[in-house]
Amino acid sequence: MAKRVFTIGYEGADVDRFLMALKDAGVETLADVRAVALSRKRGFSKSALRDALAGQDIGYRHFRELGTPKEGRQAARAGDSALMRRIYCEEVLTSAPAQDAFRELAVLAGDQPICLLCFERDPENCHRRVLAQRLAEQGWEIVDLTVL
Repeated sequence: MAKRVFTIGYEGADVDRFLMALKDAGVETLADVRAVALSRKRGFSKSALRDALAGQDIGYRHFRELGTPKEGRQAARAGDSALMRRIYCEEVLTSAPAQDAFRELAVLAGDQPICLLCFERDPENCHRRVLAQRLAEQGWEIVDLTVL
């Protein structure tokens, strides 16, 4: 069986359905790849989310170094995914802290089923797609989860 990495965005989701999607997929650890793990959406800020995940026996790791900087988030919100990707790949992924964090993420993915978390519902408009593609190049199958 191929190694799998899941991705998920919580845009438009409620916490209960979100947790159910993770549980149904067999995710053991949620890898939060947001630069800022705060959310205006109830239940998706770091502490509340970590507590809700713990109640489902799902771990939580925040990979802040793999988050998108403010300019990249603004580009994504404006629908300019090409600019977001350029900023992310050129300004974030070239940094030593991000490269170290990516190696940690890959090790974690090798140990257990993980899911990359960010806000955007559509992974094509999110930096988690860039991370997922890099993991796919290392042999992982990528599965995008959708919260209905």
